[in-house]
Amino acid sequence: MPAALTRREWLRLSAGALLSLGVWPGRLRGADAPAHDDFTFIAVNDLHALEDACRPWFESVVRQMKASAPTAEFCLLGGDLADNGTSAQLTLIKNSFSALGVPCHAVVGNHDYQSDTDRSAYERIFSEQINYSFAHRGWQIIGLDSSEGTKSKGTRISATTLTWLDQNLSKLDLRRPTILFTHFPLGDSVLARPLNADYLLERCYGLNLQAVFCGHFHGFTERPFRHSIITTDRCCSRVRSNHDGSPEKGWFVCQAVNGEIKRRFVEFRPNESRGDSLSFDPHVITRPITYH
Repeated sequence: MPAALTRREWLRLSAGALLSLGVWPGRLRGADAPAHDDFTFIAVNDLHALEDACRPWFESVVRQMKASAPTAEFCLLGGDLADNGTSAQLTLIKNSFSALGVPCHAVVGNHDYQSDTDRSAYERIFSEQINYSFAHRGWQIIGLDSSEGTKSKGTRISATTLTWLDQNLSKLDLRRPTILFTHFPLGDSVLARPLNADYLLERCYGLNLQAVFCGHFHGFTERPFRHSIITTDRCCSRVRSNHDGSPEKGWFVCQAVNGEIKRRFVEFRPNESRGDSLSFDPHVITRPITYH
């Protein structure tokens, strides 16, 4: 790293700026990277299951997800699966998304806690999905806990998560294309970004990181990080609104192609579900439209 650059300046550098400095590591493509296959997956965040009346909503979400990505091989659930972290709420999501027929990989959000120290329901229902990684068709996918209890702002990523990274990154193949997903946004200047997000990102310098998916901020943002893009997305909740004022609810359909990630937003349309007669207006919010 050039001595004149601070860590924060380094994180903000675009690909063009890095190339001009002669320090851009380049994407690993073709013969330079280990063998990997192309595939499709889904990424969704901030479901906020609240009550049993949400069940038809999520049943319809899953049906439309399947139609939007019939060849999807897994789904990333970017935290805040529940609204209050209860067993009933988390089980509703677990059962609803089982109908996708593909593995669902989650990370914990602040609304998946019942109190600042109690996320036991999440840990039981989504077991071993706190800090972890898995391989898929030659890619590496990393899910990280970015939460600090029920706090929604002014948070810090825990020493447990940072230590997990320190202990496990050496076990990964730094050349393989990699996806990272968290609940709290890691992109520079995004609302409610953890105060120590840079300390997580600097640990990822050596990875062939191709995409970072985050939630918590209900709205679309896109920030560069080395040779990848950090995004947040609109929520897919019946009972909460988007923080950026956009009316759409939905998810990303993502394609891993030639070692890179392409994504498109798919809007959920409650009244276009197969045979459904959903009685609620998708834009009626039954919980306060404040930042949580």
